[in-house]
Amino acid sequence: MIDFDNCLFNIDIPCGTPDVGSILIAEPFLKEEYFHHAVICVIDYGKDLSSMGVVLNRMTAYNLQSLLAEVTVDEPVPVYCGGPMSYDRLFYLHTLGDLIPESRQIADSLYVGGDFDSIIRYVNDGYPLDGYVRFFVGYSGWSPHQLDEEIGNKVWAVSHTSDYPALLTGCEDAYWHRCVRMLGHDFRGWRYHPRNPHAN
Repeated sequence: MIDFDNCLFNIDIPCGTPDVGSILIAEPFLKEEYFHHAVICVIDYGKDLSSMGVVLNRMTAYNLQSLLAEVTVDEPVPVYCGGPMSYDRLFYLHTLGDLIPESRQIADSLYVGGDFDSIIRYVNDGYPLDGYVRFFVGYSGWSPHQLDEEIGNKVWAVSHTSDYPALLTGCEDAYWHRCVRMLGHDFRGWRYHPRNPHAN
């Protein structure tokens, strides 16, 4: 017989160790507005340093054209909510490597930032965006030791992936469920919790 209580409500599972480029997946009961069913890419991390990341799967009502006059492409470019901090700043993750000079590599094929004119030129020239570049307003931040404490308290599960184009594809609740499946069998109970329980 399946132990449904343990399957559905057990979040006492080893949740991993973060690093730059790793993924944080919110536990299903986390109700905080910005982080409920959120998936975060870690951009900066250190044991005794502050940490930073961007929420990958929370789309805003904005598109890049509404924020930047320099963007002239017709197809709307979505902008995601990276977190509650510095909501007036624009960030971008990409898999374009040396095509965007001065970008910082945070994993094997994943980069953050880089020359602004180059990324805008890439967009305006009509090159593909899905799986290649994603734009964010705001970011998520932790004071020294705070992220480790939250992981120790099972707020986040840590995942490591090499499929970085997939990280820049999809959004919202389906994205979170896809990432939970990556965590494996021990986390299967997490998938049964909808973002909006009243929808059941």
